[in-house]
Amino acid sequence: MATVRLPAIQYDATAVRPTWADLPPDLRAAISGRLGSPVTWATSAGGGFTRGFAAVLTTAAGERVFVKAASLVEQRHLSDWYAREAALTAELPPAVPAARPRWTLTTAGYFVLCLDAVDGRMPALPWVPEELNAALAAWASAASALRRPPAGLVGVGLPQLADLARTDLAWWQEIGAGREALPPLVAGGGSDPQLGTGGRPQLAAGGGPDRFLRQRLPELAALEATLPDLVFDTAVIHGDLRLDNLLVDRANMAWICDWTWLCHGPAWFDTASLLVTAYASGLDADALFAAHPTSADAPAGGLDAALAALAGYWLTRSAAEPTGASPHAQAHQRFSGETALAWLAARRGWDGPFWSPRG
Repeated sequence: MATVRLPAIQYDATAVRPTWADLPPDLRAAISGRLGSPVTWATSAGGGFTRGFAAVLTTAAGERVFVKAASLVEQRHLSDWYAREAALTAELPPAVPAARPRWTLTTAGYFVLCLDAVDGRMPALPWVPEELNAALAAWASAASALRRPPAGLVGVGLPQLADLARTDLAWWQEIGAGREALPPLVAGGGSDPQLGTGGRPQLAAGGGPDRFLRQRLPELAALEATLPDLVFDTAVIHGDLRLDNLLVDRANMAWICDWTWLCHGPAWFDTASLLVTAYASGLDADALFAAHPTSADAPAGGLDAALAALAGYWLTRSAAEPTGASPHAQAHQRFSGETALAWLAARRGWDGPFWSPRG
């Protein structure tokens, strides 16, 4: 029987963000004025790891929209992200299942982005096969439409995943060079550090997981180092495809959200990223990857290189100093990194202190 490994908190309850009532009165008035009708109800987004305002707003006229807002001073990085999201989402091909922007507004010291509201829910873990199939189908449609991206989208300016792989996804190499510390793993690999055994964290000491990482570090760094040459591509990908950036509507159609990190790269990389939670759900992630249309372009060793790089990124970030994001961000990164590493270890036949969906 397949074993399921769940995060400490469901992804639809990770957000710590202001409510509609928390926004300054002049900002609320400006948003209502732009909508043309008073806001009568606001449902804050429960998922996500930033502290920006994000909610579905309903007006007295019956209109429903999704609105994000961030301070131009205290949250300048967020307001810049929202502005970039607006510019990128406006240029997505029609075949991409994503909410489109309606308008933006700069007022009362805030940047505001208004998008179509999707009447859907975030998928839960463990994955329900029907919802995962919908998510994979949505990504297949989006990837096909973005294989030859429109000039307007490219004109916004997109980085190359190959370049990002040399900088943001090279953490095992940094550890091997002594410029970064080896991240801790949960002893036994079977419990989230926020749960542990009996509800207490159990981080590895020098014997089990720590020793395993040190033994496998040269292989992890070598796999990671191959990634830049494997992901150079003129196609465009989402760049952050995961369960909490998806919504499934009442017709069981999946919608892809948060298009801030688009980059040039091969679609199979995003497929690998999405399927990390499928592995955690006890599903056959290898078979799912092989069956997906995007895997047709995956080179030999591509999936292993992606998993190594993603595991190094997530685990290293989880061990870094907390940021101003959600307090659940590091638990998400640790859960994702350990699951990616467990999947990689299973694929390569590495014996180690890791949880496996086969028990």
